[in-house]
Amino acid sequence: MSHPSKRKGNSFERELVSLAKEWGFHSKRAYASNGQSLGFHEEVDLIIEEYKVQAKRRKKIANFLKCENTDIVAFREDRGDTYFLMPADVFLTLLKKQKG
Repeated sequence: MSHPSKRKGNSFERELVSLAKEWGFHSKRAYASNGQSLGFHEEVDLIIEEYKVQAKRRKKIANFLKCENTDIVAFREDRGDTYFLMPADVFLTLLKKQKG
C-alpha cells in the first residue's frame, strides 16, 4: 500500500478532476501524477481544459493566502512572478464565462 501522503495527494487530484467534470469541463488526471503521461512536464498532475494543474494539499495553508473576504489573492516573491490564488468556484466560473 502506498504512503498516506501519496494517497492523500492522489485523492485530491481525483477530487479536482471530478469537480471540473461536474462543471462540464474536460479534465484528466496524469497517470501516476506524472504529466509526461499527458505529454507535459512531470510537475503537471492534471488538466482542466487547456490548463495544466499541479495539485497540492496541505493540512494548513498560510492565512495570508486565504480568500475569506476577497475573490482573489495576488502574491509574489521579491523580483519574482505574480500569482493569483482563488477559490475553485471562482476559477471555474471564470473558465465557464471564457468558454461561453
